[in-house]
Amino acid sequence: MKKPLLISVSLLFFCLITNAQQYILTSPDGKLAAQIEVAKQSIQLKLTKDTEELFKVSGIALITGAEKYPAYKVRKMKRNAVKETVVPTIREKSAAYPNEYNELTISFQSGTDISFRLFNEGLAYRFSTHAKDSLLVFKENLNIELQPGDSARFQSEKSFSSAYEEPYEFRQIDKLDTVKIYNLPFLIEKTSGKFIMITESDLYRYPGMWLKSNGTAALSDTHPPFPKTYTYSNSAYNTERVKETEDYIARVAGTRTYPWRIFGVADREEGLINNNMVYLLASPAELKDVSWIKPGVVMFDWWGKYNIHGVDFKSGVNTETAKYFIDFCAENGFRYFLFDDGWSPKDDLLHTVPGLNMEEVTSYAKSKGVDVMLWVIWHTLKTQWNEAFDQFERWGIKGIKMDFMNRDDQEMVRFYEAVAAKAAEKKMVVNFHGAYKPSGLRRKYPNVLTREALVEFEYNGWTHHDGTMRNSTKSDFRPIGDYPMGQGTRAHAMALFVILNSPMTMLPGSPSDYYREKECTDFLAKIPVAWDETRLLAGKIARYTVLARRAGSDWHIGAITNENARLLTLPTDFLAPGRYRMELIEDGINANKSASDYKRINTVINAGDVLHLDLAPGGGWVARITPLD
Repeated sequence: MKKPLLISVSLLFFCLITNAQQYILTSPDGKLAAQIEVAKQSIQLKLTKDTEELFKVSGIALITGAEKYPAYKVRKMKRNAVKETVVPTIREKSAAYPNEYNELTISFQSGTDISFRLFNEGLAYRFSTHAKDSLLVFKENLNIELQPGDSARFQSEKSFSSAYEEPYEFRQIDKLDTVKIYNLPFLIEKTSGKFIMITESDLYRYPGMWLKSNGTAALSDTHPPFPKTYTYSNSAYNTERVKETEDYIARVAGTRTYPWRIFGVADREEGLINNNMVYLLASPAELKDVSWIKPGVVMFDWWGKYNIHGVDFKSGVNTETAKYFIDFCAENGFRYFLFDDGWSPKDDLLHTVPGLNMEEVTSYAKSKGVDVMLWVIWHTLKTQWNEAFDQFERWGIKGIKMDFMNRDDQEMVRFYEAVAAKAAEKKMVVNFHGAYKPSGLRRKYPNVLTREALVEFEYNGWTHHDGTMRNSTKSDFRPIGDYPMGQGTRAHAMALFVILNSPMTMLPGSPSDYYREKECTDFLAKIPVAWDETRLLAGKIARYTVLARRAGSDWHIGAITNENARLLTLPTDFLAPGRYRMELIEDGINANKSASDYKRINTVINAGDVLHLDLAPGGGWVARITPLD
């Protein structure tokens, strides 16, 4: 007993000298430990896993007054332990999420609380305030201290004006640009091989968090200030951008909670796939009736540029073309058809362009069991708010895709939630395009089915797109806006249907392409968008991925590689014992030269068999495995 006694005495002596109070919080499995220290004007923590220090966070503060740092005089503390199962409204990754954590809440005499939750998968903390009057938040402060040699994957920007479509970069932490700012999620790769994913959840009526560097192995937070004035443009795409800002970041109710600051921890890549902290820390669903919310594949008209053939009408944004798309969706069981940019004047959502009869289209779609969605510019929607939603309801529109927000200050974050709530009132699903990172809104409003960003999956076929039938090798690829192609093999594009995490999967091409490639189309049509289980079977970030998803008793596996050809060995010990039919699409023998080359195979396997995946450069492999017994 001498050693524990010595530690206790030393800790007490340290706390007396520094005038600080220390608390220890451990994860349910005992592997993670957070050491939290509260001094008069400072809160800091250190997170360790086993014997390894992962990071420190110092200067934690919520500054709502003129003082540089508020006073943190502890009034009381409370501990709590939770072990439960959360069932998501939409089975994006799994039918159920374990929700197990230990919690510490420290209340201060100032009326501010800070809560820490330590999961087996990582640490989260957030502030809450209890004041009668409203508050101005001038800054929320944190400084993340890492080790020299740690690296990161991230998106960077020159300002808070962002469509969140920048390519991801990989760089050592102490070599980050000190002028740029860094969007979340921000993934740290430690020299030990462990990962730290920094992000946030339960973001509502508050600005998004970004990171910045001071040129060392440390990061600090920054937030877009509250808008003061805006610029206005004749272009609906670019109007109401922030011109001037206030000296605070948010105006808030005096009594409220603030976003969770999340530090997800993983030993390997599969730990990142299995981490559900963003969903678990978000507010529960606001909606009582969710029966009308239907995930599904959406086909849209913009990327394929209406390149259809073998018809007796002129293709374009018109009634005949829309019906052609709807017929294709109905024949293949795809739930949604989306009118993208061009169906209406940019500044008017109440009228369609000449040649398009929306009532006729939606009536036809309803008769075919297909739901119609509309793309909207956010500012036009804001300007015509009630009139637009009422018009959409009269037309029978079942969803909207909102675009060109390019901000995550408090006012824009508030608008996202207003759109989700109003769409839910009208029983419409939502897709936010060019959107800031997922931060819990999809749990609060399950009708928010997806968000789109990342240049790789959109820009006129400038790189990739899931499910496209116009495939190209890297050497043959050309960015052709009017007749786009996707970089990567046919099997790669199809595997993305399994790999990408979205209960609204996008089908980008022309129906004519899919009619021509019926074998591949039939395969895609059988891939679900909601799943009971998700597992990363193998993978290294930026190199290759093999992801398996289960819906009922059927498994789907998607595999992709970068521009390096790759031979992967894949055991099937994740299958329950028995015999299975396996239907697969793999790279053809000449896929390295002709990206559309593929081979379809039907075979029978036993659980535990070892599969051999031969991936061409930029290649892929996708399989459906169904039980025979």
